[in-house]
Amino acid sequence: MRSLSSILLPVDFSERAVGAARYASSLAHHFHSTLTLLHVLPTVQYGVASLEACGPVLDEFYRDVTVQCGLELASFQRDELDGLDVQRVVREGDPATHIVEYAHTRAVDLIVMPTHGYGPFRRFILGSNTAKVLHDADCPVWTGVHMQEAPNTDPPIRSVLCAVDLGPQSAKTLEWAGWMARQWNATLTLLHAPAAGHRRSCAADS
Repeated sequence: MRSLSSILLPVDFSERAVGAARYASSLAHHFHSTLTLLHVLPTVQYGVASLEACGPVLDEFYRDVTVQCGLELASFQRDELDGLDVQRVVREGDPATHIVEYAHTRAVDLIVMPTHGYGPFRRFILGSNTAKVLHDADCPVWTGVHMQEAPNTDPPIRSVLCAVDLGPQSAKTLEWAGWMARQWNATLTLLHAPAAGHRRSCAADS
């Protein structure tokens, strides 16, 4: 039986994160879910010599930044999330790794995050954290490119498009899509678009 009892919202304090929070809030209200806000402070990489010379200074710096991030996370969308069961967590390390690990160890049912986030430490992040999470997470990931335009009310989901490649994960994807469509009595459309080479081989075999 599907459920959304636990939702994870990675937060980098960007405008897109605010939009993602609106979606997460609407879903949490609809399904009476626990909502966890997770901010991951990326670790700065230095050489061994630099660590030996600046270790104490870096430790103090990270303590100060961690405290500041905790305060900022505590106030993030506080009014908008009022009435929900909200947990706020700060971690340090690789953002994508911590997001996936947290979701796995806490049996999170859904991760909500934008496709791109540009926080104050963006220069330390290489690649797309969302792409890594999409690849490694065991649970579904709710994402989009225009989350800053998210509505403030329950998402009016009228149509669900489920893209399948007929591979091993297609059945699981269809199961989630069907369940989600039933929650809002939405129309469910299945889409299978074979690669051009595959279409040619199929035509040749027919």
